[in-house]
Formats: sequence, C-alpha cells, structure tokens
Amino acid sequence: MDFEFKRNKERFAFLKWGSTAFRNMLVVPPGSGIVHQVNLEYLGRVVFNNEGILYPDSVVGTDSHTTMIDGLGVAGWGVGGIEAEATMLGQPMSMVLPGVVGFKLSGKLRDGVTATDLVLTVTQMLRKHGVVGKFVEFYGEGMGQLSLADRATIANMSPEYGATMGFFPVDHVTLQYLKLTGRSDETVAMIEAYLRANKMFVDYNEPQQERVYSSYLELDLADVEPCISGPKRPHDRVPLKDMKADWHSCLDNKVGFKGFAIPKEQQEKVVKFSYHGQPAELKHGSVVIAAITSCTNTSNPSVMLGAALVAKKACELGLEVKPWVKTSLAPGSGVVTKYLLQSGLQKYLNQQGFQVVGYGCTTCIGNSGDLDESVASAISDNDLVAAAVLSGNRNFEGRVHPLTRANYLASPPLVVAYALAGTVDIDFEKEPIGSGKDGKSVYFKDIWPTNEEIAQVVQSSVLPEMFKSTYEAITKGNQFWNQLSVPSSNLYGWDTNSTYIHKPPYFDGMTMDPPGPCGVKDAYCLLLFGDSITTDHISPAGSIHKDSPAAKYLMERGVDRRDFNSYGSRRGNDEVMARGTFANIRIVNKLLNGEVGPKTIHIPTGEKLYVYDAAMRYKSAGQDTIVLAGAEYGSGSSRDWAAKGPMLQGVKAVIAKSFERIHRSNLVGMGIIPLCFKPGEDADTLGLTGHERYTIDLPRKISDIRPGQDITVTTDNGKSFTCTLRFDTEVELTYFDHGGILQYVIRNLTEQ
Repeated sequence: MDFEFKRNKERFAFLKWGSTAFRNMLVVPPGSGIVHQVNLEYLGRVVFNNEGILYPDSVVGTDSHTTMIDGLGVAGWGVGGIEAEATMLGQPMSMVLPGVVGFKLSGKLRDGVTATDLVLTVTQMLRKHGVVGKFVEFYGEGMGQLSLADRATIANMSPEYGATMGFFPVDHVTLQYLKLTGRSDETVAMIEAYLRANKMFVDYNEPQQERVYSSYLELDLADVEPCISGPKRPHDRVPLKDMKADWHSCLDNKVGFKGFAIPKEQQEKVVKFSYHGQPAELKHGSVVIAAITSCTNTSNPSVMLGAALVAKKACELGLEVKPWVKTSLAPGSGVVTKYLLQSGLQKYLNQQGFQVVGYGCTTCIGNSGDLDESVASAISDNDLVAAAVLSGNRNFEGRVHPLTRANYLASPPLVVAYALAGTVDIDFEKEPIGSGKDGKSVYFKDIWPTNEEIAQVVQSSVLPEMFKSTYEAITKGNQFWNQLSVPSSNLYGWDTNSTYIHKPPYFDGMTMDPPGPCGVKDAYCLLLFGDSITTDHISPAGSIHKDSPAAKYLMERGVDRRDFNSYGSRRGNDEVMARGTFANIRIVNKLLNGEVGPKTIHIPTGEKLYVYDAAMRYKSAGQDTIVLAGAEYGSGSSRDWAAKGPMLQGVKAVIAKSFERIHRSNLVGMGIIPLCFKPGEDADTLGLTGHERYTIDLPRKISDIRPGQDITVTTDNGKSFTCTLRFDTEVELTYFDHGGILQYVIRNLTEQ
C-alpha cells in the first residue's frame, strides 16, 4: 500500500478532491477490494428505499464486469467511462430495447466440478448462440442449486459471452446471501415483501410459469465437466481431459487464436538455465505465471477454499511449486483473507507461494510485474511459448504478460494444480503432477478435494461477522488515504508538470453552438484489422514498453523506467494515453503484411512508423484517418480510452463487420462514426487494401440522418460500397451533432 500511494499519489488526491467538490459522491479508498465485489457484499441495495419510496436497484459501472451484481438480482451493466461521466452529470441512458435470451438450468453439478467450469461452459454456449447487445435471464429449478457466489461468477462473465447482462432473479438464495453479508433482517424483509408484491420474486414452492423469451438455451448442470479456456480467448473452452491433445494441436496449428506454428522438430526442446544458483528448465507450455486473481472467482468461497485445500494436500504429500513460477493471490475483498485465516488454510497457500499481494486488479490486467531475469531470458532467447494460468476473465494476447504467449483461464484450484505441475502439457488423468515425499508420484486425484470437503470448510469459515467488520471500516480509509491533503476548492488546480493528471483537450476551442455532423473526405486508412480486435489491442492497460512513444514522452519529462507504472494508472494523462493507443505489442495490422506489433505504414510516404507517430503526421497535414476492421471490433474491457485515444489521434470513423456493444457507444460518445459493412462483405471481399483514400458522405443537417440508415463510402480508385450507420438511437445522433457526449452535456449544463 505504501508503494501504491508513492506511485499513484496524484491520482488518489484527484479522486479525494472530487469527493469533496461534488455532492452525493462517495469514494471507497484504495486497498478496499475490487469494486464489483464491494458492490455485491456491501453497496448493492436490491431494492432502494429513498425517503419511503421503494424501487428496484440498478447500476451502470465504468467496467464491463459491473454485471457481477446481476447475480444478486440487481439490473446492472458496464458502460464506457464517457457514458458514465454523462450519467453522473444527469444525462439519462439511451439504448435500443434488447432481446432477452432465456437460459434454463436444470440438474446439479457433479462432484469435483467447480463454478468456474460452469462459467466457461456457459460462456462458450452463449458466445456460440450470439448474445451481443442482448440480456440473458437464467431460470429453472437448477437455479436453486447454485449459490449466490456461483451466480455472481456467471454474471461477471457477461462481457466474455458478449451479453449486456446475465440476470438472476431474486429468490431465497439471494435473501440468505444478503443476511450472510451483514444486511439487516428488516432490510431483507422489506426487499422480499416489495419483490413479492411486484411479482419479481422467484419462489420454487409455487408452480413456475414458463416465461416468454426472444430465444432459449438449456443446460443440465450434471453435463458440466472440468475445463479451462485458452490459449488466447475466454470462449475457447477445452475439457480438462483433452487439454494435452489440444495443446499439441495449438503448437502445430498456424498462428491464430488456437495456434503458434512451432515446427515439429522444435516442439520438444528443453531449455536449461540457472535460477538463483539452482538448475532449472523450461519447455513449450511451461507455466511461468500462476495467479488467483480478484476479478471473477474471489467472490466465491467454494473455489477459493478449494484452492487452499489443493495447496494443503500438496504440502502434506511433499509436492511444491517450482520457485521460478511467479505465483500470487489477489482477493477481491478483505473478507476472503478473513475466511482463509479462519479456516487455517492460508498458511498452505503461503507455503506454495500464493501469498496475498493486494486486493485489486493484478495479473489479469498485466500488473504481475517483471519475470525473473533468468526466466525472461530463457523464454526470449529460445522463442519459447511460455504459459500463464489465471483465474481471471480474460486471456487476450499481450494482456497478461508480454512473455506469456499462451494464457489459460481456470478455476482457482486448477491454478494451484497447474502451478504444481509446472506445465499445461499434461494429462491430469494419466500423468503424475510430480514427485512428493520419498519420490512417490503424486496424481491430480490425490490433491483434488471433494465437494463435501469444500462445503464443510465454507460452512465453518465464512461467517457474517467477517462481512460486517470489513465494511464497517471501509469508508474510514487507511493511514495513507487519510494523510492525503487536498485543496477544498470547487475548481481543480491543474499541475502542468504532472505526468499522471493532465488537463484534456476535448473542450479546447469549443463554441456554444453545436458544430453539426461532419462527413469524412479523402481519409487515409490508419490501420487495417481482422476479427476480434479487443480494447486491450486498442488501448493497453498493462506495462509501458521501453521503446514506445509513451515511454519516450515520460523519459523526456525525467521519469525513470522503473517509475513508468502502467497505462491504466496513467489514464488521467491524455498525452500518455494517446501515445498508448494501438501500442499493443501483439496487435496484427494487415498493412504490415504479417509483421506483429504497434506500427503501421504511413501511406503517402510508405514509411513504417509507430501508430501514434503516423497518426500525428496525418493530423499535422490536416488529413483525416479511418480504421478498417473485422467482426467483434472492441470486445473485452469497457475502456473509454479505446475511443478517446483514436479520437485524439485523429480517427474520424471505424468501418467494421460488427462492434462489441460498449465500444460502439464509446466511439459515438467521442464523435467517431461507427459503420458496419453489409452482411457477407468486408475489406477482403470488397478488395480494399487500406492504401485507398476514403470519403464518407453524410447529410449536412442532423435532422436528415436517421439511426441505422445506409451510407455510401467511396474510394479514390473508384470503388463504392454501402455501410450501415451505427448510430442506434436519436439521442446518439444528438451527441454526434454536438461533436460528442461530453460537449453535449457541457452545453446543456451551461444553459441551465
């Protein structure tokens, strides 16, 4: 925490100032846990009581995983920071009425199957069904078999299956959880009475009426089997029993979501090196990072205590994690630490290297820090496909660590099992994990706890008092927070020398009259992408690469490399973030003809430049740019910088096969035009190389544009094609008329 405050003091002071300058703004101090879990355990009301008026709780959050709260029966989803900023300033939310997919659950999970296995199965099914922009509602008698924590784990993965939310209506399980987490008996009684009166409570003792949904899916929980997902996407599920075969096919396959193209003769190579004086070795598939992370599973005592039981059994059998595997445990709230200590199991996690490192975003967002130099050299010098196994939501390329090309999502107990095995190239059913006491082989079945064992520890260790004591103190802060002195002024005093907080240029030169809709004329293509470009590719939140434009900017201002921190921590500085846009080391830009990395071709000169440098050259010459992309453009985290960054780089439009929901609305919020190719068409089928110049004709008056209309795009070499304009509502057209949502809100506030 001391280190965190030394690094991020300016950011925290800015937030603390905000909590005094604005009415009705609560800041939960750093170190208190991850926001979704704090919401689930403490902030979520389920039913609001506002001076005697009762109404259902709802929430929008600036993180896609806001959806965790839907497990508690609170309607919530993630929005971009741009939308959220406008909402905080009184602007209503606008969206197209979504379809609702009914997902029926029946049966019961088998012994040895975890909530994470269920989540990865549901994610794959829903992604295949197609639920982008839709709501999913879970129902059926299988619901009653799922703990609230299991539901929250499924709800939390909504962004990975692409839905706006995965909703679990309130039932007796929800009420039990509210009591467990310290909500008063009176409050819980009020919630139940209100929801029953409004026919929003599910009672399994009453006949269940079949609801009408837009479409239907069904899963028998007994069919779920142990699994993991990877090596590059959360919906690429692999049954545990098939993992070894799948890994070998990934080594063989051409480079892609399921391939690394390692030549056959190199697949078995062993790299021997010295780790702090000890002999060590790595191969393709060796695990170098194993992390139990805060985002998905640490709301779930059964998988957390399950992981601790795996560690305990391994310790007792004399099995240990190799010292060169970087291990960590980052719970989502302080309550987790309390029940791990209460159970007496934390010491076994410690023994295996899974000590608590903090209570926030860690490895899952690239904050695991550097690998040991000897390990890093062994990987880099020998072009090894090293692996990370983590219990997070996301394993997109370049996100977890630059040196782990294979990244797998797994339940916390499986994270420990893979750390012990030291490789993903293993068949847990047939091969031993390692040698224990007296050289005896230890197998997976020897360290895997039964559901009954886990349930007993949960019952005796997870106590209401833990939640009460944790949250009684949460707003009191800690010594570091309380010692932060901030000015009491209503206007923020910008520090021009700060490399963390910088006055953004969005309102420079702004007039009180809206500029009106702007078309695009003779624009160059800045980048040409294929499918599944994520917000991690567009706006990385991880480490700042030493040779990047952002690094150059910081070094010019006297910041040492060890103090670079991450893009996520510097997102209050537009200069850093504009340079970090499209700076992902694994980004594939087709203009580079197969070369991977954050560069592009400056079309007029043919020079290969960093994307930021090329964008600035276009901008200084007064030339517009666009981005061409494939399907699912902007999937992943709800990063507003994935829209703010391109806008600052001068991008005027993005033409894609399809957009992920939050990113599309973020683009609209920043005044960037989102266009979709017609079904069956894309840059390839239309013969676009990205070397053309593009003109997008829009009507001059906003009243002549309507949501979803056809727009003609022409190129300087005589091509012409029709796209769908993805302004989805009239309100979004108004934002575009104003040049963006923030400009619209500012003009509205000044008029008041």
